Amino acid sequence: MANTVTFEDPLGIGPPITLAKASIPKDLPDADIRRDHIPQTDPYYVDLGMLYRLAALEQVRARRFTGIPLHLALRGHMGTGKDHDLEQFAAVLDLPYYRIPLTGEVRDITLIGSVKLHGDGKGGTESRWEDGDITRALRGPSLVNLSELNAAGAETLFALHGLLDRHKALELPTGEMVRLRDDVRIFGTLNPTDLRDYAGTQTLNKAFSDRWIIWEKEFPSEDELRAMIDRRHPTMRSDLVEFVSKLAVEINESFVAGDARTRVETPMSLRTVLDRIPAGLDMYGAAEDPLRRSWEEFVLPHIDPYDRDHYETVWSAVVRRGPTGDPFSG
Repeated sequence: MANTVTFEDPLGIGPPITLAKASIPKDLPDADIRRDHIPQTDPYYVDLGMLYRLAALEQVRARRFTGIPLHLALRGHMGTGKDHDLEQFAAVLDLPYYRIPLTGEVRDITLIGSVKLHGDGKGGTESRWEDGDITRALRGPSLVNLSELNAAGAETLFALHGLLDRHKALELPTGEMVRLRDDVRIFGTLNPTDLRDYAGTQTLNKAFSDRWIIWEKEFPSEDELRAMIDRRHPTMRSDLVEFVSKLAVEINESFVAGDARTRVETPMSLRTVLDRIPAGLDMYGAAEDPLRRSWEEFVLPHIDPYDRDHYETVWSAVVRRGPTGDPFSG
């Protein structure tokens, strides 16, 4: 098995970038568990350039910024594929992947760890330290994805400050310093902070925000959506691929519109485009209008009632009436 992987620039501008794959030391106490955390490569994943950009950052880190914290967060709306990008980057590098949601319910002891009581086998108890989610991930090669960064509570953010700056370590209540290894990468994801209904999110603490490089993750273009659908569903009819791509683009342009009077509050996510609508087309393939039935059963139920008029306006402008016949050619 090759111990390197080469990333090509989808735009054909930058040179290929070759990175070494991760290696899990055999003497790690949790080596087998850590190998189980290496994600599978998704054969349907279409790299729109993010993996190449992540590889370029790795190259910069190795070339001139060894030891300097360059932690990256991807910011984008729901359904743009932020977590999937990071998972697939870990997959191609054979890195154990730990996705740790920082919801408002997560506390610093959940992330860092705590002392717990265990039976000593003699009828009594003894106290032992148990690693939390992030401490466990930091003890070996890993790609850590701190998802929903702007949903974390203040105590969680402050607990991570030392890890993310030049100190590069978590100090445990036991006094142990868990230092950031050279083979551990810390990433994050977050939703934009605006008037959207992202329950529990807030403006990111300025001190915490300054510890991250933040890249925007936009909704895919129509051509990019077509490429994704063709990869995932190669037998889907081309006219349906075009309709679904255009519907998603039009809806998502309304979602990011600056005018609150005309914008919708629910986007068409990649899950809807790549999973739900094709499933509906397969289910209702014998219907008079399979795409319309898919729209009614697999799309509209996710939409707020006050947005449905706009969704239907987009439907009328883009499709009006879907094609009849089998949605798939094979």
